[in-house]
Amino acid sequence: MSDVEGKILKIYDKSKPEDEDLYEISHVNHWAWSLVVLLVGVILWLCLALVHAENQRYALETSQCQDPVFKGSIDKPCLLTVQSRAHWWQHLGYAVTHAWQAPPPATVLPPKH
Repeated sequence: MSDVEGKILKIYDKSKPEDEDLYEISHVNHWAWSLVVLLVGVILWLCLALVHAENQRYALETSQCQDPVFKGSIDKPCLLTVQSRAHWWQHLGYAVTHAWQAPPPATVLPPKH
C-alpha cells in the first residue's frame, strides 16, 4: 500500500460507522417492567382474596350456609363452595364501594355486680 492510499484510508477511517455502540442494552426498563408485573400480580391476588371474603360475608349475612342439623351454627363446607351472588365482579364491586362503611354500633352490656 502506498502513502497516498494510506492517507486516504486514514481520512475515511473516521467516517466508518461504529458497530460496537449500534445496539445499546439498558437494564433499567427491565427492572421497571418487572416491578410493574409484580405489582399487578399482587393486586390481582388481593382482588381474588377480597372476592372470596365478600362471597363468604354475604353468604353469612343472608343465612345461606346455616347448618341443617344444629340450628344457629354455620356449615363450613358450604362456605367454601357457596356462590352468594351471580358473578365475581359483583362481590368485588360491593367490597370496593363499601370498604369504608362504618361498623355497626357495639352493644354495651351492663356491668355485673
